[in-house]
Amino acid sequence: MAAVGFGMRALAGITLAEPLGFSVVEIVVVLLLCAASAAMFLWRLRPIASNIWRSKKDTDFSLRPVGKRVWVFFWEVLCQAKVIRQRPVPGMAHAFVFWGFLAFALVSLNHLATGLHLGFLQHVGFVGTFYFGFAGIWAVLVAVSIAGLFWRRFVTRPKWLGEKVSVESGVIAGLIFVLMVSYLAAFFVADNGLAVQFLWWIHTLALLIFLPLIPHTKHLHLVLSPLTVFLKRNEFSQIPKLEGDEDFGLVAGKDLTQIISLQAYSCVECGRCTEHCPASTTGKVLNPKEIVLGVRSYLNSFGPASETPLLNEMREESANASPDNPIANYLSMEAAFECTTCGACEYQCPVGVEHLPIMVGLRRGAVNTGAWEDRYGTKLFLALEKQGNALGLSALERDKFIAKQEFPIFDGSQEYCLWLGCMGGYDPKGREIIADFARVMRYLGTSFGVLKKEKCTGDPARRLGNDLVFGSLAETGLKAFEQAKVKKIVAICPHCVRTIATDWREYGIAPEIEHHSEFMARYADRLPKQNGESIVYHDPCYLGRYRDVYEEPRVVVAAAGELVEAERNHERSFCCGAGGGLAFLGEETGDRVSHVRAKELVATGAQTIGTACPFCNTMFRDALGAVGGEQPPQLLDIAQLTARAL
Repeated sequence: MAAVGFGMRALAGITLAEPLGFSVVEIVVVLLLCAASAAMFLWRLRPIASNIWRSKKDTDFSLRPVGKRVWVFFWEVLCQAKVIRQRPVPGMAHAFVFWGFLAFALVSLNHLATGLHLGFLQHVGFVGTFYFGFAGIWAVLVAVSIAGLFWRRFVTRPKWLGEKVSVESGVIAGLIFVLMVSYLAAFFVADNGLAVQFLWWIHTLALLIFLPLIPHTKHLHLVLSPLTVFLKRNEFSQIPKLEGDEDFGLVAGKDLTQIISLQAYSCVECGRCTEHCPASTTGKVLNPKEIVLGVRSYLNSFGPASETPLLNEMREESANASPDNPIANYLSMEAAFECTTCGACEYQCPVGVEHLPIMVGLRRGAVNTGAWEDRYGTKLFLALEKQGNALGLSALERDKFIAKQEFPIFDGSQEYCLWLGCMGGYDPKGREIIADFARVMRYLGTSFGVLKKEKCTGDPARRLGNDLVFGSLAETGLKAFEQAKVKKIVAICPHCVRTIATDWREYGIAPEIEHHSEFMARYADRLPKQNGESIVYHDPCYLGRYRDVYEEPRVVVAAAGELVEAERNHERSFCCGAGGGLAFLGEETGDRVSHVRAKELVATGAQTIGTACPFCNTMFRDALGAVGGEQPPQLLDIAQLTARAL
């Protein structure tokens, strides 16, 4: 505000110069150029709009709640909050350019209207002096910002932006700079000279050239992204319901929905998704930006009614590929099944692109049609079908564990149903977490019981795209809760919490469920305080980005010792590598995601690593053996941190 005030005072004695008159020939030329620019813009936009409109309708889409959509639009589009928060310096530069365009809306309209003797803003008087001066301040900010962004894209060139840089992007940046400089220069020339005529025409031509370039460049997001943000799904990583027996997911172009197509054309190619993707940053084939651009390229090449498969076995390179013209088969089978579904890409995207429904949709198409063949995946699906758990163990193993721990069977009289899950019921370390959490519940005097029979929530099948297996498990689980008359559930696994609370809705509404970190944080004042060692807490993706639970586990950790933060924490936390069913598939290429994250946690110097997810725990347990050094930190779940003081 101080800068704006200073700028206004500086321009107080300067008046914007505009040509005093235009000849009939000039007016005709202006009309013809405006018509040509608008016609070229609409002609280039038409096939894009057609592809979006002709795409499959999103049958599960609803505008409600409108109030939430309006708020998100205000916060993310008008305030540019996500743009700035995730990349402060370039984010502010982008925000200045956006806000500058808003400030220039009336100026640009008046500029063209002046050439037709229809100007509605006078460049003299209080209103004109104030508004044109106000726009002048924004012109300075936009000029500096666009120059900085040009330097970043073409000179500094962060690898997340891509190796190949679009020439058209540079041309547009140059046009924006010319628009601002020509406007500012008009404050320093006379109304009746050749200079003002020259500046007016330079500004006009830059404006009219800029418009038709928009549809075939990343700057199309200027037109589409406000709509994309407003229309995106109501929940984070919301996987749409399959419609009917003929819907297998994203198999071909005919399966791409209007929201997916709109988002594909809205991608600004900023590379934020790539920068934070655990697969991409550890040398895998997957690049979430290329997935979105691949959908766009497919639509341009084949259209939304095509029967051509979306996924190819492997990506093929092309000498003609560029950021604005990506190759048609970026969508490789290998890339689609390297996603951990951590949600970092979707969380980071400033223009509302939802990568995860696309990724899971592609997996659905491959799995439900039998195109994906993977021995680990087949083994997992068979284990879920036959044994009811992802580890493929007999239910007798769970029964023995329950008997050994003397857990009561839920009979409807207890307050909570303690959900064991696959890891808590069958994995040795997961069982230790469950046992310690049960001790905490008993210490607090909370009554609980476990289901006599329990099957997997179907999370790995859901994320890998096997709807048949997932649906069967969801229906079984809902029936078990109904028969046992369960009212409230608590679980140690964020994946179970997310799946039961959200994904099961396709088949019915489950009882209220919460994560054990939420439960323990609510009773934090009754938990024993420890003056223990330093503890670095790792944010699980399915607890943080999916459920927005960050502070509750930290409250529990802080009661057990000195809380230490890793370099990447909260919303920016790096994945452990287990999500999306990958805990059961393994990693075949590049560095192991779990090793990269474990190194970050060890680098804090903390004596203990605190986790809040049994999958994270098991991934780091293996990783610490390789990267933890001679004396790796102790690895404990937050329930174990609390239980050790009881």
